Amino acid sequence: MKLPDLHDVDAAGVHELPASAEGVAEAAAAARLKCFAVDLGKADSKLALLDALAKGLALPAHFGRNYDALADGLEDEDVRGKRGAVVRLQHASAFRKGHAQEWQTLTEILDEAAEFWRERHHPFWVFVS
Repeated sequence: MKLPDLHDVDAAGVHELPASAEGVAEAAAAARLKCFAVDLGKADSKLALLDALAKGLALPAHFGRNYDALADGLEDEDVRGKRGAVVRLQHASAFRKGHAQEWQTLTEILDEAAEFWRERHHPFWVFVS
C-alpha cells in the first residue's frame, strides 16, 4: 500500500494501514511532520491503552489517564509539532477486537483531533496497524 500525500490536510485523519506497509516514519520525516509510534500490543484495558498512548505520544507526566485528558493532549502544539503529526498505532488488533467500545471512543477522539488540526491547516494523521 502506498501512503497518501502527508501534506494533504483534508485527507488527514484515522486510516487503516496493512501490517506490511513500511516507511511511515520515513514519509513523516520527508514531509517534516512529527512522528509518534504507539505500541498497543500489551494494552488489555482502558488504563493500559491510555498508558501506551501517554508513552508513545510523550504526553506530560501530569496526563490524567482519561479520555478528556487525551483529547486535550492531542490538541497541544507539543503533539502537533510545527507542521503537523503522524501517529502510528501498532499492534492494535487485539485491543480493537477485545474492547470494541473503548476502541470506538478512541477513534472518535482521534478523528476530533484530526478535525481540530485540519481547521488550523495542519495535518494530523493516524495510521492503525
